[in-house]
This record gives sequence, C-alpha cells and structure tokens, in this order.
Amino acid sequence: MSLGITEILLIVLFVLIVFGAKRIPELARAIGRASVEYKKAKNALAEEGRDLMDTAEKAAASAEAKKPAEEAKAPDAR
Repeated sequence: MSLGITEILLIVLFVLIVFGAKRIPELARAIGRASVEYKKAKNALAEEGRDLMDTAEKAAASAEAKKPAEEAKAPDAR
C-alpha cells in the first residue's frame, strides 16, 4: 500500500485547510520535540535494562563464587 501523488496532495490540502498555514510550523515543532523526547526515554530505558542485567550477572557470579567456599567450610553431614 503506497501513497501516490494525488493522495499526498489531498492530505496536505486537508491539513492546510484544517490547521491553517500559521499552525503547521507549530505542529511540526511539537512533533519534532515529541520524537526527541521519545528517543531519549527509549534510550534511558534501554540503558537501565542493560545496567539491571549487568548487576544481575555480577550478583549471580558472586553467588557462584561464594558457594564453593561455603561448601568447603561446612562439615560433611553425610
């Protein structure tokens, strides 16, 4: 499904009629700001997820390293 020249012109004409020539730049700026904020939030969430994964991996590695040392200290209960 692609838009042809006629469809694009109709959409532009509709936007021009509904919003007016003065409001279009304001709308474009608002859409641009929203896009930037969305990208910032997406990157922040991705970074937080990576940090959480790193922390979980370090905790798991630390727990595995402590486990053999604790088993060596504990007397054999068999």
